[in-house]
Amino acid sequence: MQQKPTFEAIAPNFGHSFTYQKFDETKHNKNNVWHYHPEIELVYVNGGTGKRQIGSHVSYYTKGDLILIGSNIPHCGFTDALTGNTSETVIQMKLDFLGNDFFKIPEMKNIGQLFETASGGIAFHGKTKLKVGEKMEILEYQTDFQRLLSILNILNELGNSQEFRLLNAEGFSMETDIKDNDRINVVFNFVKHNFKDEISLQEMADMVSMTVPSFCRYFKKITNKTFTQFVNEYRLVHASKLLAEKPLSITEVCFESGFNNFSHFNKSFKNFTGQNPSEYRNQLKTVLQ
Repeated sequence: MQQKPTFEAIAPNFGHSFTYQKFDETKHNKNNVWHYHPEIELVYVNGGTGKRQIGSHVSYYTKGDLILIGSNIPHCGFTDALTGNTSETVIQMKLDFLGNDFFKIPEMKNIGQLFETASGGIAFHGKTKLKVGEKMEILEYQTDFQRLLSILNILNELGNSQEFRLLNAEGFSMETDIKDNDRINVVFNFVKHNFKDEISLQEMADMVSMTVPSFCRYFKKITNKTFTQFVNEYRLVHASKLLAEKPLSITEVCFESGFNNFSHFNKSFKNFTGQNPSEYRNQLKTVLQ
């Protein structure tokens, strides 16, 4: 198990100001631990279902995803061998990849505002997801210069779109020190691998060399959530995934997701999704058919 956080150093190929990667069934994206990097990242997942994990936000997506992630926001890989997606396209660029002042000129105003909004992560849906996703996949067949123009066109389209959801609308702060990002990644990686087990505050505080009260204040300050709330949301999103993908009984889903009390699971799930588990499963079946 990898608990050490990952700082991902992204170096564009020689002669390039951005990185572009495409993954499919012959080439999987294996970066599935929590990690962070100063580059802004745009990800298009073509089809499939999986978990969306950005900052303290965890949710479940269906029929693919289009996500823009701001600089130094910790996030986890969005696809794996079980996601069922056709492909995954990733573009990564520094804020100043076209110069310090390029996005300050009037014509780039929408993109500049988009980058600011992306500080907490953005998920796009509807026609924007489909249209931009197609444009991202076509990059594979373009020259370097055409790609650069296409990326600007894509960013402009995203900046003009109203079909989006802020993933950390309640706030996610990494203003103090990059060490905080290392520390929060230790916590996130541990939860990712151990959310089915009982996780004590003392255990987490010891892991990052803090007292329990200090850890609780620190976690709330960074994520705007309590640690218990974050772990429960992680478990509930996993339950959502199991309800959609596995022929398990709701009782089995409850215990497979780390809950040891069925009535507490039912109540928490309804508070989180607005539906009880059986209603959620039935509605999702009609959506996916």
